[in-house]
Amino acid sequence: MDIGIIGGSGYTGGELLRLLAQHPEATVRAVTSRSRKGHKVSDTHTHLRKIYDLNFEDLAPEEVASRCDIVFTAVPHGTAMQVVPALLDNGVKVIDLSADYRLRTDVFEKTYKMKHTDPRDAVYGIPELHPEVAEQKFIANPGCYPTGASLSAAPLADADLIERVVFDSKSGISGAGAEPTEVSHYPNMAENIQAYKLTSHRHRAEIVQELTRLDSSLKSISFTPHVIPSVRGILTTAHIFVRKELSEEDVSEIYRDFYQDKPFIRLIKGIPMLGSVRGSNFCDIGFEIDKNSDRIVVISAIDNLVKGASGQAIQNMNLMFGLPETTGLWTPALAP
Repeated sequence: MDIGIIGGSGYTGGELLRLLAQHPEATVRAVTSRSRKGHKVSDTHTHLRKIYDLNFEDLAPEEVASRCDIVFTAVPHGTAMQVVPALLDNGVKVIDLSADYRLRTDVFEKTYKMKHTDPRDAVYGIPELHPEVAEQKFIANPGCYPTGASLSAAPLADADLIERVVFDSKSGISGAGAEPTEVSHYPNMAENIQAYKLTSHRHRAEIVQELTRLDSSLKSISFTPHVIPSVRGILTTAHIFVRKELSEEDVSEIYRDFYQDKPFIRLIKGIPMLGSVRGSNFCDIGFEIDKNSDRIVVISAIDNLVKGASGQAIQNMNLMFGLPETTGLWTPALAP
C-alpha cells in the first residue's frame, strides 16, 4: 500500500510515520506540511532519523492522491473538510484523524460552532464497535478520550444495563498537540493536574453518539477531562450506575462475550495502568463492583497517540485493505 499523510508534522503524523515504518505492507510516498515544506521529515521527527529519507511537501490533495492508495488527514478540525472531497473524488481511500466527520453534521456544527462545508456520512472508526469499517473507503478516526471511554462502557450499554454513567478521564500532555500551550508548559504541569472544560468538552458528543447507538434509552452521560504530568496515555474511570444487581462473574461474562476475538482489548483482573499500554495499540480494561451501591467502576487505559489516534487509524487501514487488523501493530508496550 502506498501511503500519504496530509499534515505530517504534528504528534499524530509522527506517530503514523513511526508505526508505518514497521508495517510490512506499507510504504509512505508523501508527507505534507506547509510550514515545513522542503525540510526533512526526520529533522522534525528526530526519532525517525535513518528511518525515513523524505522531505515535507506542500501538495494539492489531487497530487497526494495520484501517488497513493490511502491518505491519512492529520489536520486540525475545519481543515479536513477542505481536502477530503478531492481525495475521495480521485479514488483513494481516506482516514481522517480530525473531528470533521465523526459526528452528524448538525451535531458537529453545534459542537464546533462552525459551518460544515462537506456534509457526508463516515463510519466512526472504533473497529471493536464498528465491524463495517472493513467495507469502507472513508473512515472518521475517533477522538482519544471517546475511544477509552466508549470501550470501557460499551458492553454494559449494549446489554441495556446502564442507568447513568460518569466518565473521569486523565490524559498525558501530548493530547494537547505539538504546539506549546499553557496546558503543556512545564511549570504549569509539573507536579500538577489540571481539570478543564468540566461539563462542556467537545469529545462528550462522540461518547454520547456511540453509547446511545448501543442503547437509545441512555440519557445521562457525563464526562470531565484532566491533563496530568505524563507525556502519553489516557486513564478513564467510568462510574457506571446499573439498572440491576450484577455479580462479578455476570460483568466478566458480559465483557468477555462482547470483546471476544477483539485482539487489542485486554480484560484484566485488577486496575489497568498507563505503563502497561504506553506505545502500544492495546486497551486494557478492568472493573470492580461497588457492593454498597448500584455502581460498577470500570477503568480503561490506552495510549492516546496509538489506540487513541494513529494506531487505531492503521488498525482501520488494515481492515479496509483486507489485512489482519494486527498487521504492523502487534507490538508490546514500552516498559518501564
